[in-house]
Amino acid sequence: MASKRANQELPVIARFEVRRRNYLAPNGSINRPLPAFAADPNLLVALYRSMVLLRLFDRKAVALQRTGRLGTYAVSLGQEAVSVGIASAMQKDDVLLPSYRDNGALLWRGVKLEEILLFWGGDERGNHFSGPVQDFPFCVPVGSQAPHASGVAYAFKLRKEPRVAVCMFGDGATSKGDVYEAMNFAGVHRLPAVFVATNNQWAISVPLRLQTGSETLAQKAIAAGFTGEQVDGNDVVAMRAAAEEAIAAARDGKGPRFIEAVTYRLGDHTTSDDASRYRSAEEVQAHWKQEPVARLRSYLVSRKMWSKADEEQLAAECHGRVEEAVERYLTTAPRRPESMFDHLYAKLPETYAAQRRELAGEHNG
Repeated sequence: MASKRANQELPVIARFEVRRRNYLAPNGSINRPLPAFAADPNLLVALYRSMVLLRLFDRKAVALQRTGRLGTYAVSLGQEAVSVGIASAMQKDDVLLPSYRDNGALLWRGVKLEEILLFWGGDERGNHFSGPVQDFPFCVPVGSQAPHASGVAYAFKLRKEPRVAVCMFGDGATSKGDVYEAMNFAGVHRLPAVFVATNNQWAISVPLRLQTGSETLAQKAIAAGFTGEQVDGNDVVAMRAAAEEAIAAARDGKGPRFIEAVTYRLGDHTTSDDASRYRSAEEVQAHWKQEPVARLRSYLVSRKMWSKADEEQLAAECHGRVEEAVERYLTTAPRRPESMFDHLYAKLPETYAAQRRELAGEHNG
């Protein structure tokens, strides 16, 4: 009894909270006053067009993989609002460090459709893309881009450059030491970095409840010494607003921020996965009612910003863009085998130089 009384008298030295951001309901109605940028119909339509293009592109990429013309591919079905919303809030001089499922962010920042296809087709020239030259390439090893992000942000701070490193990864990555160590370093040094965890509920076949005991992923930022916010990842307006605030705070010297984007992976993890083996059709169908593309379209239609004719025109336009990109991808001549040696050393050691000559069909006289 005495011990119980003593514990009750212990002082509270700190309290923490995690807030959740949402503006658009699943039916496109408004839950709370919209941010200022939402008054611009051109921006909202641009966000919508980008999500539709990404969805159609994903569908075509899967078809290419199924017919042997593309390697393993990771679709964004159901989570298009996350990558598009985040990228739309970035400045050109900021640096994006994406995961392998963030095609929407790359496309917004100028990467060409055929360049993405080249990468997934096994051609590294796809990473020599048309987007900002300092953006990082696709990162397939889970969470390993987070330390890179802190390093980039540290360089920005050291050089006194008003730029921000934006790092994107999935919910499973938050269980990796790489991610926590990067966040801890960013917190200690108050770096201009924004970490975005796309919580799509599944780390391949592992559900979130087996991934972490935390009530939210956003609270993981608290241990690193900065703010974490949970956002409705199916609401592109909320994603854009959260990214704007987080990036602005990081740019203004207020340290890093963490965004947990709660969404759902409606498709398989990749084209090498069969999600029906570990989750029910009923679960997936329930989440289709939350998806981001229909949500924004409903809002635009309700505000007379979008029509059936607009939708038909967009579908035709996106179809044309995708088919033209596929044609450029399929007609790109493969690299010569000896080119694998071209970027290994400033001066290629003779051991490798001999192998290069052999592949090139050259022979010593």
